[in-house]
Amino acid sequence: MGRITLDKVTKSFGATEVIPPLDLTIEDGEFTVFVGPSGCGKSTLLRLIAGLEDVTSGQIRIDGQDATMTPPAKRGLAMVFQSYALYPHMSVRKNIAFPMKMAGIDEAEQNRRIESAAKALNLTDYLERKPGQLSGGQRQRVAIGRAIVREPAAFLFDEPLSNLDAALRVGMRMEISELHKKLATTMIYVTHDQVEAMTMADKIVVLRSGHIEQVGSPLELYHSPRNLFVAGFIGSPKMNFIEGSEAAKYDAHTVGIRPEHIAISDSGGAWSGVVGVSEHLGSDTFFHIHDTGLAETITVRADGEVGFRHGDRVSLTPRTDVMHRFDAQGLRITA
Repeated sequence: MGRITLDKVTKSFGATEVIPPLDLTIEDGEFTVFVGPSGCGKSTLLRLIAGLEDVTSGQIRIDGQDATMTPPAKRGLAMVFQSYALYPHMSVRKNIAFPMKMAGIDEAEQNRRIESAAKALNLTDYLERKPGQLSGGQRQRVAIGRAIVREPAAFLFDEPLSNLDAALRVGMRMEISELHKKLATTMIYVTHDQVEAMTMADKIVVLRSGHIEQVGSPLELYHSPRNLFVAGFIGSPKMNFIEGSEAAKYDAHTVGIRPEHIAISDSGGAWSGVVGVSEHLGSDTFFHIHDTGLAETITVRADGEVGFRHGDRVSLTPRTDVMHRFDAQGLRITA
């Protein structure tokens, strides 16, 4: 079991409150991602759950039991850090076995758990190698294996992929997601990368300055962002925001339209502008349109075959049925 509940949890460093009173429940078996910009409090919140930081006030419960004052080693949680923190002189087998050896688990049980974790992580052929003989992705899998053998109530991941190159990050995202399906264990994952959040999470917690801005599934946050911050943070490329008379047409202070919800053509659109930089990604092209009179830049996501060039005047047609409306306080208008 791995249900984790935070009840009015706060954290202050001296006179500075970095986590205002916060309530959150992470259900057993759920893959929850904490996401937000640098300094939003996501890693601090993870460390509070792990017990690596003391709670200033409030309560943390793990499977209904008060764990607020419980030492990290007694919480039944396993943490995977950004740094692999492997012992370079030990084999992969001994690195994975280390926490079990410290816990006094007998050798037969250690070997059972090591073989099981190695199979799940495709590390069976590397158990006798040293970390220096492995790729970055393999070393990260060893660090995850060291967490798996502890058979924790929940796994805590603190930006585990940020040291990997782009291709490895994509691969490891898939591997961690697949591992979650196999283990069906609670996982809490911290990242500043909203693409990681969208592709991996059952539930996303969007944080800003220690506050929870919104909690929901990836598609809930994509389709129904609660405010301008969430709307601008979730989605890549980010949502376009328009104010002034164009927004007033829709009884809003600000309207938002995602790049993929704007059609680009030679003529006949509701808006017009001039093509600036184009980002050609093969299947897609991102056009950055200037001189629209609506915003400094309007970004449009189009099929990769669309062939407009820098300086071309184009017409834009937004899909008003998926346009987002926000009031003067930046809150979503639902009526």
